[in-house]
Amino acid sequence: MERFKNHSTILYTVDLYFWYTISCAWCVKMNCPYCNHIETKVTDSRDTGNYSIRRRRECLKCNRRFTTYEHIEMAPVYVIKKDGRREKFERNKIKNGLLKALEKRPISHEKIEEILDAIEEKIRRCGKEEIESKVIGEYVMDALKETDQVAYIRFASVYRSFTDVTSFEKEVKNLIE
Repeated sequence: MERFKNHSTILYTVDLYFWYTISCAWCVKMNCPYCNHIETKVTDSRDTGNYSIRRRRECLKCNRRFTTYEHIEMAPVYVIKKDGRREKFERNKIKNGLLKALEKRPISHEKIEEILDAIEEKIRRCGKEEIESKVIGEYVMDALKETDQVAYIRFASVYRSFTDVTSFEKEVKNLIE
């Protein structure tokens, strides 16, 4: 997917599964948060990744500067739980699981965000409005297997509900092979 190309025009391709809004400096009125004046100018625009753009703006009346962010609105994805319930997809739930598995491991927060981005992109690119929680769990397991094997075993022990030492030992043997 192409992202924002430059600040004067926003160019992007949109997958069929994404809802999006187009907002740009010349088509959206932005009130100054300090004096509430309607006229502002964009002094700098940057792609922040994660389907958003950061803009530095300056009020034409009071000359104060402020920052705004523009985001692409994504189509909602629902997660089908083991018991059949449906919940709206929440990135933070995956993040919390990753943080628990990676606790006290030498993995940077940037790497964790990369893993989260990759998992979320897989979920959104599958093209479905609903996805089973076990599929998401497998995405997390695959990412952890490549990143940190200790974290993988930690996550697998909870995710696969190890009940005894033999199931734990079996998973470790599979990992070694």
